[in-house]
Amino acid sequence: MSTTTKGPKAKSAKSAAPNAPRISDEVYQAELFRLQTEFVRLQEWVRHTGQRLVVVFEGRDGAGKGGTIKRITEYLNPRVARIAALPAPTERERGQWYYQRYIAQLPAKGEIVLFDRSWYNRAGVEKVMGFCTPQEHALFLRQTPIFEQMLIDDGLLLRKYWFSVSEGEQLRRFKARLTDPVRQWKLSPMDTESLYRREDYSRAKDEMMVHTDTPVSPWYVVESDIKKHARLNMMAHLLSTISYHDVERPRVKLPKTPVVSGNYRRPPRELSKYVDDYAATLIGDR
Repeated sequence: MSTTTKGPKAKSAKSAAPNAPRISDEVYQAELFRLQTEFVRLQEWVRHTGQRLVVVFEGRDGAGKGGTIKRITEYLNPRVARIAALPAPTERERGQWYYQRYIAQLPAKGEIVLFDRSWYNRAGVEKVMGFCTPQEHALFLRQTPIFEQMLIDDGLLLRKYWFSVSEGEQLRRFKARLTDPVRQWKLSPMDTESLYRREDYSRAKDEMMVHTDTPVSPWYVVESDIKKHARLNMMAHLLSTISYHDVERPRVKLPKTPVVSGNYRRPPRELSKYVDDYAATLIGDR
């Protein structure tokens, strides 16, 4: 068993500009799979040691948060690693302490939670769109470092990533969604409004960073104009910040041949309703 105690180290160099050379698909797929393998190791370490890991994904609409989360969780056990992507608060939730519904999503021992947007909604969309009062926003900026310090003091591993995308690339991605039949749902009036209020969002983000980018709970910025680079950069960095290691797995012994006693007889196929072989109709289509 490997004795490695840390994930791959993230390079310190800044991300490439949008017009810089891009990684080839072949290299990207190979490195992505290697990192995904490391995330499986990380998952098993979290499960075995009872660690609690929270990763916060924030950034502008269309910055690539969701795609990165999908690549991280592709091979993970959904009983160990889950995504928290909360809808707009209900009327009852609006009457709760602001952090209350997010606390309910935090991991128990041996779990990983990836927040696809988080309590930082108050610092972004709620602030810009007027969904909270100035007093509520000011209280959030004051309480959040304390809230996160409490989580960390309790032993929770907290990592925060801000995905940054340029104006032109964000608009290009939105336009691509307009005609994409499987991604049209990702473009809402709230998303398009963010294009017209980009400077307001920038000011809100800057103010949020001043108050919540702390030594114990820093923000890590991911340049995401090149999606594939952003995914690899973020994944490699996250792994590099956690001293995980291989853990003992239970031994599994498989029989050399299928175990058949001869005492079981399968009922006639006619008694069951089988799904039509749709795939067979496509064999001669190409």
